Amino acid sequence: MEFVHEVTAYLENKPGRLAKICSALAHEKLDIKALSVMDKSERSVFRFVTSDLDPTKKVLTSLGVEFTSADVLAVPMDNQPGALARILERLAEEHINVEYAYASSSTPGKAIGIFQTSNSKRALQVLNEPTSNGIDRAGGRRPLHTR
Repeated sequence: MEFVHEVTAYLENKPGRLAKICSALAHEKLDIKALSVMDKSERSVFRFVTSDLDPTKKVLTSLGVEFTSADVLAVPMDNQPGALARILERLAEEHINVEYAYASSSTPGKAIGIFQTSNSKRALQVLNEPTSNGIDRAGGRRPLHTR
């Protein structure tokens, strides 16, 4: 787990706008590691993590795209049922809210989850804590979904 730089670009909700940005990033050999696109009224919100932040900012600036950047938590996880639920339950047990999240499958059987939380430093600590010998670290409490 690590902190990565995420870019949030605000786009006109028009055909070709997203394609233009992705083409410009590809031209500069910038790899998009994970992404999320949402529409909001008149604009779209394009959140993504690339291989290199500074050149990404230069591309967006040259295209006249309004954007911000932030540190988010990148969490490697198995691409199997329950993997995301276990991460979310661990965060919930520590009263850490997930403000938004998205994921990308990276290699067969593996995925990466991108998380913006209410307390990212604590989230990193919690998710790095090992579970000892497979014993539930919550002291035997029932999973949240069964309470």
